[in-house]
Amino acid sequence: MPNLPIIDTHQHLWDLSRFHLPWVAGAAHLNRSFMMADYLEAVEGLGVVKTVYMEVDLDPEQQAAEAEYVIELCERGDNPMAAGVISGRPASLAFEPYIRRFAGSPYIKGVRQVLHGGGTPPGFCLQPEFIGGIRLLGELGLSYDLCLRPAELSDGTTLVDACPETRFVLDHCGNADVQAAERSQWAADLAAIAERPNVICKVSGVVVSAKPGAWTPEDLAPIVNHVLAEFGPDRVVFGGDWPVCTRAATLRQWVEALRWIVRERPETDRRMLFYENAERFYGIAEHL
Repeated sequence: MPNLPIIDTHQHLWDLSRFHLPWVAGAAHLNRSFMMADYLEAVEGLGVVKTVYMEVDLDPEQQAAEAEYVIELCERGDNPMAAGVISGRPASLAFEPYIRRFAGSPYIKGVRQVLHGGGTPPGFCLQPEFIGGIRLLGELGLSYDLCLRPAELSDGTTLVDACPETRFVLDHCGNADVQAAERSQWAADLAAIAERPNVICKVSGVVVSAKPGAWTPEDLAPIVNHVLAEFGPDRVVFGGDWPVCTRAATLRQWVEALRWIVRERPETDRRMLFYENAERFYGIAEHL
């Protein structure tokens, strides 16, 4: 069975000579630069044809510089990056002028502020100012990536309900824990957010919580299969989450594990997961 082409919707890159990422100081093996050449080596032979850059939680003062970096890479044409999701702080007074500055770029497709870090308490995304910023994204035709602690998926659902004109991407299958003995609350909360038609789910990040060197595709399958069942074949996209995935696996191992999990699904479904849904959602067909 030939492998299908891939659009990787969650490609991280960071150059520590240009950007400051406070969080990598506590993540030893990630505390170095990861450049496009490193990514291309990691995906060699996997069939990745295009990528969507994902913001890297850098120093907020460098957000505009990150956006310009992404646009430059997309414009160069010597690499697979076709679009980007940039960093932003939707509750900030500075958010509107910042995002309007980049909303006109054909390469900027959305915004993310990670909500699962120590600086964002439960309910953080439900502030009126935050909701206002997310509604603005909808007005501008931009999406918002939800990256939440699994116990706070219901916050995400409440935010989605408050912003019906904004498109959302739920990152990393709702950050379910592969090693958790019990995931019933995550399963119920994921099913609830999947009922909202303006949300798609990124099949990404699953392997990060697996035990390094001691996981199998069967360990990841229950999470992936629940996501596919709840969101359906036309509202899921693949994400590599490189280099964060290397906490537990190479990007190749993650891709091969996912291919194994979905191996018996119809080719039309697999094509939508790995390629077609991302092409449509991010509007990057013209770049392929």
